[in-house]
Amino acid sequence: MNPDHDQAPGGMPAPKTIGQYRYYDFVMAAFVTVLLCSNLIGAAKAAEVTLPLIGTVTFGAGVLFFPISYIFGDILTEVYGYGRDRRVIWAGFGALVFAAVMSSVVLALKPAADPFNGTYQTHLEAVFGNTPRIIAASMLAFWSGSFVNSYVLAKMKIMTSGRMLWTRTIGSTICGELVDSGLFYVIAFYGIWSNQQLVSVIIAQYILKTGWEVVMTPVTYKVVGFLKRKESEDWYDRRTNFNPFRLKAD
Repeated sequence: MNPDHDQAPGGMPAPKTIGQYRYYDFVMAAFVTVLLCSNLIGAAKAAEVTLPLIGTVTFGAGVLFFPISYIFGDILTEVYGYGRDRRVIWAGFGALVFAAVMSSVVLALKPAADPFNGTYQTHLEAVFGNTPRIIAASMLAFWSGSFVNSYVLAKMKIMTSGRMLWTRTIGSTICGELVDSGLFYVIAFYGIWSNQQLVSVIIAQYILKTGWEVVMTPVTYKVVGFLKRKESEDWYDRRTNFNPFRLKAD
């Protein structure tokens, strides 16, 4: 038996390789899809919502969907372990890098000399023409926040002996989203926005993102329960190497 996999009380089958899991690749694909779409579709749009007791809050439209990637991260770590979630985080990071490079190349190409492509180029620049500073902030924030989320959940699972799933899904998100929101807005907008505006936006985004995890807790429970039964897996990271730069699933 792999010494990095300690069985939960009651015993579980010997750990499988990634290729032996039935749903791991589907969860990974869903994670990367949500990550890319939330960063490309609606990320540049500022939306408003009026909340009781708070008033009107301005936020990036992508924030409605980006937190779903954290839910997938919770599911991956809870069922398959930190090491397997680490591989998915790197897959998502690679997808973001490719998207950034591709958008830069496409925008740099000279458009065909006709009215449609001239107008289309302007629209592309408005949607995908993020500054290098914002792109760097987005990638670093995602990478750091995701690993903090996975690490905290893995450690809390051991502390709680696998009980009270909601404490670690919400607790890990509180930590991960704090790092994500703080890094992104500070790196992207410090010196551009006033300090008061910067703090206000960080707090609003943080509350919205973390609130998503609370609302989705019943769904997370159902998905985790389904995967644990179907995969016959319930990973405990008691001896896992938590180095984020490893790609091995241990």
